[in-house]
Amino acid sequence: MRKILLSVVLAASMAAVAACNTVEGAGEDVQAAGAAVEDAAKDAAD
Repeated sequence: MRKILLSVVLAASMAAVAACNTVEGAGEDVQAAGAAVEDAAKDAAD
């Protein structure tokens, strides 16, 4: 379960780093990463 969560976080982080061209874009990337972590945590709790 931790491996899945770690994989999601790493993938989101890599996408965030690759797509951060502006401050607004960085904020959107951080928000998307947070949503991915939240979804993974909900899936793990079920």
